[in-house]
Amino acid sequence: MSKIVRVGVTFPPDLLKDFDEIIGKMGYDSRSKAIQDAVRLYVSERKWLQEETANQTGVILMVYDHEKRGIDSDLTDSQHHHQDIISSSMHIHLGEHDCLEVIAVKGKGSEIRHLSDELATRRGVKILKSMIVTV
Repeated sequence: MSKIVRVGVTFPPDLLKDFDEIIGKMGYDSRSKAIQDAVRLYVSERKWLQEETANQTGVILMVYDHEKRGIDSDLTDSQHHHQDIISSSMHIHLGEHDCLEVIAVKGKGSEIRHLSDELATRRGVKILKSMIVTV
């Protein structure tokens, strides 16, 4: 078993209050376990950026305003251009204007990052989140 290292962390009071409320609702027994899980998630979300040549898999989650002129064709063109790394996609109507697109991806980190950046910068895209893991 690996050795445990103790570290000190400082929090603004409001952030710690919110954190404690959330971990209490989730049923964590200790702050330490919750912080470890939060750090693991943070590392996992960003580690793929460092490993651009490794094969990776995950999802790109995007919310966009389908009323923006040309957005549908722009997004479709981008996805067709990167069809070699896209395994599947799902389109969900959220309301009168907003759509959610979930794109399953698998390939080199650099190619996934390129697609993610290309989609995120499209006019009409409100939010884009990539959840990628190295396989």
